Amino acid sequence: MLQSIITGSGSYLPNKIVPNSSFEQITFFDENREPLVKSTSEIIQKFADITEITERRYIEDDSVMNSDLAAEAGKLAIENAGIDKEELDYIIVAHNFGNIDSDERQVRITPSISALTKQKLGIKNTQCKPYDMVFGCPGWNEGVILADQFIKAGIAKKILVIGSETLSRSVDPFDRNCMIFSDGAAGVVLEGREKSDEPIGILNHYTRSDNGEEVFYLTTDKSLNPEYVGSKANIRMRGRKIYEYALKYVPQAIKKVIDDAGYTITDINKVLLHQANAKMDHAMLQRLFRLYGLPISSIPEGIAPMTIQKFGNSSVATIPTMYDMMAKGNFLNQTFKSKDLVIFASVGAGMNINAILYRMP
Repeated sequence: MLQSIITGSGSYLPNKIVPNSSFEQITFFDENREPLVKSTSEIIQKFADITEITERRYIEDDSVMNSDLAAEAGKLAIENAGIDKEELDYIIVAHNFGNIDSDERQVRITPSISALTKQKLGIKNTQCKPYDMVFGCPGWNEGVILADQFIKAGIAKKILVIGSETLSRSVDPFDRNCMIFSDGAAGVVLEGREKSDEPIGILNHYTRSDNGEEVFYLTTDKSLNPEYVGSKANIRMRGRKIYEYALKYVPQAIKKVIDDAGYTITDINKVLLHQANAKMDHAMLQRLFRLYGLPISSIPEGIAPMTIQKFGNSSVATIPTMYDMMAKGNFLNQTFKSKDLVIFASVGAGMNINAILYRMP
């Protein structure tokens, strides 16, 4: 059986930096569609205290679409892997909203993002299948899991997996939660290699989907501002519910993927968590260590890198962006070493949770 190895990565971050101060002139509304009583300055400060976000990246050119970001990240990953793009068996692109135009903010998912990405990459191979993964924020992880299954089943040998999103075009500008989201894209090339004496690459994975009442924790809805004439399908979150769900089940998922592979938390070198809310990520990591009977003080410094402070939440792009930066030495004081055991874990709309255990070559 083959093992799935990441042989190349690439990421694209828009150049437009949007600091928290950019929201100072906005009047935020509550769930009853009434203006919030607190001043915008107070709201922004509380937001920063909880999420630790101070700025985020937005796509800077109105003519650029989500598929353009995906293609750029894919191109960089292919170049980094040193492969012929025509050798790809699949292109899996994770996203949530497809292409969204900057004027009407209309969601467009036909043609599919993966097909457009293949076209923009100039791939002529008709046996290279484009595949969209719509799975909430864990979409890139799930794309990697699917690619691993294809490779180990002998269906494919080389697969490009991308996470790409332009969330700045899918938020309600009058909802304070709009400050969480950002734009970006990143991806990896996964290749099948013969198993070595010491397994490397993807060692284990686990996915959990709760689709009862949880399915409504993160949806889309009209603006909180009755006068807003923009998009009628804006991101809407039940923040407290998501926080409680993530804190309860994400640590369990990570523990399961570690335990089932025959390891323990002290064997893990890095935990790459989806970057949605710094407070939530800190709490999930602490809960994970407590599940192993270990005190918070035992958490190694730097085990869980964070990009949210400067990049915000780019959904499916957050984990592959971190991976790419660390793999290329572009992350301050954060890198990978050979044989490192790394966790990729995410939670998002659905509600879906997944975790991957990966050993660096």
